[in-house]
Amino acid sequence: MNELITKKDLKIEDMIYEIRGKQVMLDSDLALLYNCKNGTKTINLAVKRHINRFPERFMFQLTEAESKSIWFQIETKYGKIETRGGKYNKPFVFTEQGVAMLSAVLRTNVAEEVSLKIMDAFVAMKHYIGNNELRLSNVETKILEHDNRIKLLQESFKKFEEKKKITDIYFHGQIFDAYSIILNIFKSTKKELIIVDSYADNTVLDIIKRLKVNVIIISTDKLLTKQEISKYSKQYSNLKVIFNNTFHDRYFILDKKEVYHCGASINRIGYKTFSITLIGDEKVSNSIIKNVEEIITK
Repeated sequence: MNELITKKDLKIEDMIYEIRGKQVMLDSDLALLYNCKNGTKTINLAVKRHINRFPERFMFQLTEAESKSIWFQIETKYGKIETRGGKYNKPFVFTEQGVAMLSAVLRTNVAEEVSLKIMDAFVAMKHYIGNNELRLSNVETKILEHDNRIKLLQESFKKFEEKKKITDIYFHGQIFDAYSIILNIFKSTKKELIIVDSYADNTVLDIIKRLKVNVIIISTDKLLTKQEISKYSKQYSNLKVIFNNTFHDRYFILDKKEVYHCGASINRIGYKTFSITLIGDEKVSNSIIKNVEEIITK
């Protein structure tokens, strides 16, 4: 018999366990509460006589693992219990409906009174669990909100860090590195790339032929000839060239959203020290985009 039930100050609520998602009571605890003279044997006989009244949803036997879990909980609270040969038995447990049915088939002088107390204990446990679940739900909501705030902060810091590193400097001789970064910038374009470079030549054409986006080049006719443009356009269909000498500096405009300032013309990158800068000020970048759009739409 479960030694736990010999505790005088033990509440019925303490005899209720959760197994397989259900609240249940041990047969040994019920035997004591119902003053069964022969302990669990009395309960077993009563169940056998009325076995049709005790489907599995009313009563079931614990597995070895479930039994060990129950005994471990008991020993943790109340100390080691006596076992037969050092082994724990696999008791039967009764759900709330099973307990109610058991009280109806048992013939003890306290069955009715104890049954009411047990029902009250089950109700109390449901309220307790329900309140805890509500508190847990509130805690989980708070944690979720907290995680979302952290995520937003992380994204903000990430954007801030990205904006902090808006300038890349390339020194004399870093021709390959300079071409690589420019090609990577161009490849990040989704739909349209605008290149503003007064000294653009066929070097630019060699780069943009690898892109699968529309490209607009604003340049002068000093180095990029109409003949070269014509030859390129016969093979590739992504280019539009506008001859205009308004701009002195070089700019790369990606999807009319991001603007890069380049300190050297593409045909001379890497020959001298220069920098490529992402313009982080939206007012400045929008002003440049607006100015370029006016030239394109003329």
